[in-house]
Amino acid sequence: MQLNQKYGKVALIFTFLLASLGYAQNDETELYKKRVLETAEIDFLYSFYTQDGDNAAVTGGIGTESLTDQTPTIVVSIPLNDDDVLTIDAGISAYTSASSSNLDPFEISDDDDDDDDDEENRARQPNPSASPWVESSGASKQDVWYNINASYSHASDDRNKLWSANINFATEYDYTSFGLGGSYAKLFNEKNTEVSIKSNVFFDFWSPEYPVEFFATIEKGQSLSNGLFAEIDVLDQNGNTIDKNGANAWSPLKNKLLNDKNRNSYSVSLSFSQILSENAQLSLFADLAYQNGWLANPMQRVYFADRPNFYVGNPSGIAKYASPSSRNIFQLADDIERLPDTRFKIPIGGRLNYFINELFVLRTYYRFYFDDWGIQSHTANFEIPIKIKDKFTLYPSYRYYSQTAADHFAPYEQHISTQEFYTSDYDLSEFTANQFSFSIKYTDIFTSFHIGKLGLKNVNLKFSRYERDSGLTANILSFGTTFIFDRYVQ
Repeated sequence: MQLNQKYGKVALIFTFLLASLGYAQNDETELYKKRVLETAEIDFLYSFYTQDGDNAAVTGGIGTESLTDQTPTIVVSIPLNDDDVLTIDAGISAYTSASSSNLDPFEISDDDDDDDDDEENRARQPNPSASPWVESSGASKQDVWYNINASYSHASDDRNKLWSANINFATEYDYTSFGLGGSYAKLFNEKNTEVSIKSNVFFDFWSPEYPVEFFATIEKGQSLSNGLFAEIDVLDQNGNTIDKNGANAWSPLKNKLLNDKNRNSYSVSLSFSQILSENAQLSLFADLAYQNGWLANPMQRVYFADRPNFYVGNPSGIAKYASPSSRNIFQLADDIERLPDTRFKIPIGGRLNYFINELFVLRTYYRFYFDDWGIQSHTANFEIPIKIKDKFTLYPSYRYYSQTAADHFAPYEQHISTQEFYTSDYDLSEFTANQFSFSIKYTDIFTSFHIGKLGLKNVNLKFSRYERDSGLTANILSFGTTFIFDRYVQ
């Protein structure tokens, strides 16, 4: 009995020591566990975008597409503890668009006008320079888009599981969007394999702006002899002034504009990533997206081949109306863009990254896309980071894109009025595009340079040139910096 008691006491002490060691190890793990994000980070981003082309959708597939856009953005990532990170992303996009300005090509900006003047008082003489090839000076030529996104992410203690949730709000003068989303990722095989799922939903609402001829006649119920067109001559195809009250006067094809001011979007994404070797990594993805509601853009005009043409302006420009040399003449549209109220989109693709040596890495990307509107597309991207010094890396890249036309697309005046759906938006046309990019990135993991308590982690400068075979060209200049909050700086 005494021997058993003795061994029992030894066993109890041994058990206690093991338990103490275990707790100590757990405490040590908790104490020295690597944080998902060591300290707060702040990204300052800015991009400047310019484009030009001859296929503006607002004017029915012809006209200037000149546009400039400036987008400053700030992203703040805050570690809440070892495992959780809160990220706030806020930005604005201020743009000036020649095509959007022609929502009302007859408007002449007057800084002396009362800001409270409403649309009902817009009877006036036509803008003498009104043309799809000339930017209007009215208020619709510019706008600002605002966006804010908040996301929260949590990682498990072993860092093999990660989930996140996000909420988004965006608005501009004719559109408001509210979104929710979440994701979950799981790592296996000593973190060499990863699978993830991500889902998003967006609830959007139109505050529609219409081409001025539809706004006046359908929204305001005006005829050609009062309101907007009261003092404006309307011409036929031969340049003759029409009888505004006659049976053959211009009128919209339909007397109803938007049937539904909502647009809802739902998406699910699946991805798989595998480290193949010390030098190679492969990832595959597949997405499913569904939209319903008003999917067309109410700002975009459509012209039909089987309806007579009517104009406002100088009749000498009618014969060459579809040419950039046409001036001082504008054609009244037959209808706005109309598209199906549902759309399924399915992109699938993958990435393959290969470490060549200490100087070069090859990054490749391919995506195949198709939807139930008839579009199929291929995207291929190649990037070769070149490390030229410890802190500097060059990123030359090339992107190729091609797509077929949507079933409902046709150029200016090639639609028929008996069609149910129609658009002359060249984003839905058949085209190929090439984009060449070059960027340089400075990275300092030790954040030697400081502004107050903010240490500079990296700086990135990138230029891209985009060209479509339809004639659209664009230049994009972007700049970004990442600062980390250094709590040890006095």
